[in-house]
Amino acid sequence: MAEPRSLGVPAAGLVLLVGASGSGKSTFAARHFAPTEVVSSDTCRALVADDAEDQSATPDAFDLLQHLVGIRLRRGLLTVVDATNVQSDARAQLVSLARSHDLLVDAIVLKVPARVAVERHRASGRTFGRVPVERIVERHDRDLRRSLRGLRREGFRRVHVLDGVEEVDAATIVRERSWNDRRELTGPFDIVGDVHGCASELRTLLERLGWRLERDDAGRAVGAHHPEGRTAVFVGDLVDRGPDTPGVLRLVSGMVAAGTALCVTGNHEDKLVRARSGAAG
Repeated sequence: MAEPRSLGVPAAGLVLLVGASGSGKSTFAARHFAPTEVVSSDTCRALVADDAEDQSATPDAFDLLQHLVGIRLRRGLLTVVDATNVQSDARAQLVSLARSHDLLVDAIVLKVPARVAVERHRASGRTFGRVPVERIVERHDRDLRRSLRGLRREGFRRVHVLDGVEEVDAATIVRERSWNDRRELTGPFDIVGDVHGCASELRTLLERLGWRLERDDAGRAVGAHHPEGRTAVFVGDLVDRGPDTPGVLRLVSGMVAAGTALCVTGNHEDKLVRARSGAAG
């Protein structure tokens, strides 16, 4: 029996199930995700043609699938695409859609032997019209094996490969919040920007706002807390121009590390990173 594997997926983002027809993607999706989180190519095919097996409806079905996926991603919802996804063009369109909404995308590959997929089709009675099931599964399996060579370079945050039926059955899913998902913070907030290396002025500002500075043995400000539990939000351009950029970074870094502040970078921080890496500009 395979050892259980915990697969981390984005709590808000896109997950592509990748595998040949009959590899168990729909069963996997139903086991690990809510029905509303799963957008299935078969369901979309049935919606546009009243027949989930009508292959002539595939173009319209995938137009609908991408539309539904786009709506869910725009709303910041976890969305799982239950389709073969064994062809790079189909994956590229979905990866691009996730990126357009600034969301992460993972792939879960169900690598099941072709003979198992064929046997499942026969047991279910599902067909592909006049095309033999063996031919369809063989083509999917070939496309999947070809895709595995470069799948990790297609823009996925992670690619989880489940090799064999036992690994598929033993897998569990863990939803991971992104590092910038801080919805638990409700304020009040003190928003500060454009400090530009002016450490003395920053300390004065924080003290006037009621913050209490914390100092190290050398008397340098290395953090701050607010007795009312306020959170500082630094919105970029901490560095450059002023006389004491290290002092600013020391104080803000300490606050972020202690959980009393949040910080995002600005264009001047980007310039500093480029300069330290030896890049021009």
